[in-house]
Amino acid sequence: MSPSVVVIGTSLGGLNALQVLLPALPAGLPLPLVIVQHRGKDPDDALSRLLSAHCVLPVSEPVDKEALLPGRVYIAPAEYHLLVEPSNLALSTEAPVNCARPSVDVLFESAAESHGAGTIGVVLTGANQDGAVGAARIKQCGGVVVVQDPASAESRIMPAAAIAASGGKVMSLAQIGKFLGSLRDLKGDSSAWRR
Repeated sequence: MSPSVVVIGTSLGGLNALQVLLPALPAGLPLPLVIVQHRGKDPDDALSRLLSAHCVLPVSEPVDKEALLPGRVYIAPAEYHLLVEPSNLALSTEAPVNCARPSVDVLFESAAESHGAGTIGVVLTGANQDGAVGAARIKQCGGVVVVQDPASAESRIMPAAAIAASGGKVMSLAQIGKFLGSLRDLKGDSSAWRR
């Protein structure tokens, strides 16, 4: 099965990590990327505007039921959980999970349920365990989990928890960027992305 969606979760230190990771994404990437970055409660588009400056792909905060399109980067809006459905995104104001809304676990679990083995989950730096349960669910559904090397993370708690829960592949930010960039060249049902 070919990959169909990339979900990325991060918290403390995530802005710096994303500013390293997003420039590695090439134009023509045939997958959507959906990101949860823990953030303050005030709604504004400053985060998506800032990240747009570091990425050749369009970056935006989606609205409820927005189509999930390849070659786009979606950032969870403040105070909303972001869920991946088979062909669109959904927003939710359900209670915080792991003290966070948006929650990485909510994003990851929804992607695993809707895209199964076609899901790639990426866990970056963060100061809590949000994402560990979701990473385990992605793995259970046959997807791939990639985790930032805790030694290189601004806060190692989130990546360490994801590794413990899922046994995900541990990579530096540069390696994760190279891995995601390589997805542009996948053809058909290639399993090379699973290695």
